Amino acid sequence: MITIKVGHNTDPIRAIQKLKNKLIQEGLFAELKRRRFYAKPSLKKRLKREEAARTRVKDFRKAVARARKEDEQDNY
Repeated sequence: MITIKVGHNTDPIRAIQKLKNKLIQEGLFAELKRRRFYAKPSLKKRLKREEAARTRVKDFRKAVARARKEDEQDNY
């Protein structure tokens, strides 16, 4: 259960923004978007495969950047 504590002098708009950020972080909006329409099993498989490919590329780029940073630190 997601909760946001609102203090006595807390701005309600700020509390709503905190709630929205937590919902985004938990993935609720993405889940609602995904469930809005029926997706065939073949489409689900394809989307899952494409997401895995994007994740691999992202992880590879992060690893390369981390290696470059470590290499630069070792050279100094």
